[in-house]
Amino acid sequence: MTKSFKITLLPGDGVGPEVTTVAREVLDTVAGETGKKFIYDTQLIGGVAIDEAGDPLPEATIQSCKAADAVLLGAVGGPKWDRAPKRPEAGLLGIRKALGLYANLRPLRVQYALSDRSPLKREVVEGVDLIIFRELTGGIYYGAKSRSTEQASDQCIYTKGEIERIARAAFKAADQRSGKLTSVDKANVMETSRLWRETVSRIGAEEFPQVRLEHILVDAMAMHLVRQPRAFDVILTENMFGDILSDEASMLAGSIGLAPSASLGGSGPGLFEPVHGSAPDIAGQDLANPVGAVLSAAMLLRYGLGLAQEADAVEIAVEGALAAGARTADLGGALGCREVGDAIIREVRRAAMPPGHRMQMHWG
Repeated sequence: MTKSFKITLLPGDGVGPEVTTVAREVLDTVAGETGKKFIYDTQLIGGVAIDEAGDPLPEATIQSCKAADAVLLGAVGGPKWDRAPKRPEAGLLGIRKALGLYANLRPLRVQYALSDRSPLKREVVEGVDLIIFRELTGGIYYGAKSRSTEQASDQCIYTKGEIERIARAAFKAADQRSGKLTSVDKANVMETSRLWRETVSRIGAEEFPQVRLEHILVDAMAMHLVRQPRAFDVILTENMFGDILSDEASMLAGSIGLAPSASLGGSGPGLFEPVHGSAPDIAGQDLANPVGAVLSAAMLLRYGLGLAQEADAVEIAVEGALAAGARTADLGGALGCREVGDAIIREVRRAAMPPGHRMQMHWG
């Protein structure tokens, strides 16, 4: 009997519905080619949820996500809701908290065919293959906030336990990859970073002595990422630093529209989404790059459903489509979102299902 998988779809705002439609069609193609069965439940999140339900994260959305095997999200936010009493981004922060998602994985692999599209020289970015582990539930985003007419404050708090669990996840990945982990902090100034550095160092020494650990201050890391990105493999950092550095790193590949992500936790479902935002200026015009969403769907297959071969096929298909010239305007191409999706689908249908075209990481 064919096993079915439940996937909650959260298209969200702006270009979110467009790119998630393409990602779903790719997943449906995988299902058709492999005999898998995906059952979808589409729910509201973000600005559209405010408009239709009065809340950026309705209870029905939370319950659907908790009952799913994996969650695929498009994007949230837009200037329409900038002055709204409730912000769309609260929906994203809320679902991460509701699902207990503490590890945000953002891989970056520069496609050979796109090396010349990077704002950096080909010889700098060619061969870059790294992954950022960003802590997702602590730090300044979740700390107490206050504001008056004269001042504002955002509290940054980290516990030892929060640091330990994301550190272990990153160390495991580094052990399966190159054996090197780079931890990024601001320990010369911030007490939370001093606790971060002490905790990461202890976990490394006690549990992963075979992994080579280095510590780099976040301002220096921002420089090194554009100067010598091939020097890094697995990068571990806290919430805000990871948010900033991963957006910076995404441009090494030529466009933030290429970048996928996975947010994972304990035993519950993971959340998978492209790194790009809602891009309201191009929403509804078939101009968005769907690759980030499609590669997020590949991460959903790999980490969310345990379907590594199917994930391989999607990643190979994306590489093939890009190499053949299927590109949106952000990559210098002339195709629309749906046309690039169609090109990827054709490649999926042609793709073999190898046991693994590169070393795979295992979550947990």
